Amino acid sequence: MNATGSSKSLAWLFLVSVALIWGTSFIIIKKSLIVFSPGELGALRISMAFLSLAPVAIRNLPKIPKTKLPILFILGMNGSFIPAFLFAIAQTKLDSSITGIINTITPIFVVIIGLLFFQQKVKLINAIGIVIGFVGTTVLLLSASGFNLSEINYYAFYVVLATVMYGTNLNLIKRYTPNIRALDITAISLFLTSPFCLVYLFGYTDFILKMNDTGFWKAFSYVSILGIVGTAGALILFNRLIQISSPLFASSVTYLIPLVAIIWGRIGW
Repeated sequence: MNATGSSKSLAWLFLVSVALIWGTSFIIIKKSLIVFSPGELGALRISMAFLSLAPVAIRNLPKIPKTKLPILFILGMNGSFIPAFLFAIAQTKLDSSITGIINTITPIFVVIIGLLFFQQKVKLINAIGIVIGFVGTTVLLLSASGFNLSEINYYAFYVVLATVMYGTNLNLIKRYTPNIRALDITAISLFLTSPFCLVYLFGYTDFILKMNDTGFWKAFSYVSILGIVGTAGALILFNRLIQISSPLFASSVTYLIPLVAIIWGRIGW
């Protein structure tokens, strides 16, 4: 972790805060899927996150060098847009606590992608961690199917794909946006990807027709919290965490997330 003094304390504070927020997100996704389809949930989640930060994006977009806009678009797609859909689809067939556990392989891809594409050095302890993480995830997937390959719940691989995208994003942020404020990275990346969400939500789903359905507004409030706090708020903290520490340290938040998800599952909320 490349941080000293007060920045270390701040990094740990951000890490724990993000873990609490994202660990809670899994159960909120599960409850939202009672009313919304995975596509509606994903699109609405990102749309609400965008709306909450739209004033920031509009005000600061002219200050961002045009050469940085493509990378911010990629950050928005990899870090928010596509994973929002992938997690929603996965949780139609996976328990929220299992989803959180599979998410812990994110550091594996942080290291692998950093090694292959960003000339990152891999320490022995990191290499050992990769092996342990890979073995653990493989055992988890196989044990759930009684070690019968034909019975594996392949929805788990939607989560795996999301972790690959997260691993890519962590390396991209550290390499290409160290001097852009975390708030601006989050706001503008959401701003650049939000048109796809809005077009899909209002043009290709039954979102409007569901407004009179029982439980709609309760589920809508869940997704609003998911978008504003679980996406916009958490991403600001997480992007800043990457900048003041390292991609690998930031990705270690995924080890804490399952603990929060499991606690919510035990509480039965």
